Amino acid sequence: MKLFRYSTILLCSAALALSSCSESFLDHEPNERAHIDSEKDVLMLLSSAYPTANYQWVAELSSDNLIDNQAPHMPTGPWDKQVISHYNYRAYDIFDDELFRFDAASTATYTSWDSPGTIWSSYYQSVASVNNTLAAIDKLVQENKGDTTATLKAAIAEAKLLRAFDHFILVNIFSKAYKNDTDSKQDVGVPYVTEVEDVVQKTYSRSNVADVYANIQRDLEEGLRLQDDAIFQFPKWHFNSNAAHAFAARFYLYKRDWEKVIQHADAVLGTDSAAVQKMMMDYSVFADCSSSNDYGKAWQHPDRNNNLMLLSTNSILARKVFGYRYSLAGPTAREVLMISTNNPLWSRYYYPAIAIVSGMLFSSSSGDYGFFNCKIDEEFEYSDKIAGIGFPHIIQRLFTSNELLLERAEAKVMLNNLSEAADDIRYYWNCSINNFSEDDKKAFVETGYIKYFTNNVITSYYANSNHSNCFENWDFTASNVSSDYVVSAAQVPYMNCINELRRFETHFEGHRFFDLKRWGVEYSHVIGVHSEEVKLTGNDDRRAIEVPWEALSAGMETSRPTMKKLSRGKDLENNALKYVVESAKE
Repeated sequence: MKLFRYSTILLCSAALALSSCSESFLDHEPNERAHIDSEKDVLMLLSSAYPTANYQWVAELSSDNLIDNQAPHMPTGPWDKQVISHYNYRAYDIFDDELFRFDAASTATYTSWDSPGTIWSSYYQSVASVNNTLAAIDKLVQENKGDTTATLKAAIAEAKLLRAFDHFILVNIFSKAYKNDTDSKQDVGVPYVTEVEDVVQKTYSRSNVADVYANIQRDLEEGLRLQDDAIFQFPKWHFNSNAAHAFAARFYLYKRDWEKVIQHADAVLGTDSAAVQKMMMDYSVFADCSSSNDYGKAWQHPDRNNNLMLLSTNSILARKVFGYRYSLAGPTAREVLMISTNNPLWSRYYYPAIAIVSGMLFSSSSGDYGFFNCKIDEEFEYSDKIAGIGFPHIIQRLFTSNELLLERAEAKVMLNNLSEAADDIRYYWNCSINNFSEDDKKAFVETGYIKYFTNNVITSYYANSNHSNCFENWDFTASNVSSDYVVSAAQVPYMNCINELRRFETHFEGHRFFDLKRWGVEYSHVIGVHSEEVKLTGNDDRRAIEVPWEALSAGMETSRPTMKKLSRGKDLENNALKYVVESAKE
């Protein structure tokens, strides 16, 4: 693989860049750094090592969850007059237009909110902090004559889990999906950085996806072996035991090691319905909510058993998804939010009661303005209340029991344990209903509006490819991902069901983008009043988000090696980039 050079300045976090990247600790001599001489110092450094960037907007915009409101489309609600219309909403940022077209975000910088640049810089800044922590631990162990205390072992575990997670996010955003250990050696990866940077510039290899996954697995397994919750005062903001197992389950799901997915999911969820019920989202907490902020606090609260790990990010995601050019609206909103007139899981209304109860459906008078989900409600931190300035925060729910349960169900389907997979699918839906408040049970359950999930729903409704999120077959997994990733005819209804439930459960959280990648689903974006269609085929290089232009300018290898970059100045009044296949004519 091509080697590239980039300055450690390019790894500065957005916050550092706002002041001056030249003030980064990476720009000073080692003896000028803060001296870490105690276990307390180590734990403090680890607490500040977590990334602050939010990848949800980049991922959602690059998935099939949002539409271009400027393109002609049918209305969101089946109750609305079915007339094709379009709206002249503007994009929040120019690079939103670029990303929706599957181009590079060349108008964004390392300091642009919710951009590939902030993800890249923040996650590699996290990696740098982790590596400095591990170096400090090594020094303390040497000073203690080789004695690694229980606290230091737990700190090593957290550091390696965080380093593994950082690279897991980076490789799944800036590279193609994992295929297998052979084919993924042909796909460009991301630098897996394990050493302290003690020079201003250092040469790294981007390696390949297979090697990155091998390094992630090594750090993950070492972290799991040493993990200890005893060092955490506030566990939900760290890689606590449940979060570590949930991360392992997701990693092995993407790697298709199905048995390990189940093993780690069981460690969190248990194996019986009572244990699962306890870990699922408690929808009764929404009974007293009236504003989006109320719902947001209820969703994001660390006391929720469902929330396995939380991350405070700097983000304006909640502003971007509502009332601008790209939003959850039109027929796409019907698919994502399960808006349906013929769904066997409810009657009378068009929405599932879960969405109504939990505040997933905030909108203006028209759903075509877009829907807002309170899971991503913004908290604003004032640095100067008089001037009205500060920092917007989104609490990102990195791992939840609800999603973990669907991941376990998918693994069971792929192991052909269809009966057990059906149990997990029923747990997901029915435990949610059982966790309604008493008033909501009377309003929705006793009236027959919402119905319990049965096995027949899977084998009948989800076997019909005419329904939303349902495919006639899943042959794209074998053809677009790996020849050993085969979904049989008997498994198709179960995968269709999981596809719909995952899309519903994780919307606005970015996971749909990862699902489309790892399953090899082909999809399109329809752009502008002339309905230009831009399609992503099975192994399209544009499934990998291009790295920031600052890194490219520093000589880093592109994420899209088989694509030719063309100027797109006629479309946008900037130097944005458009990609075409290398063999295409200009």
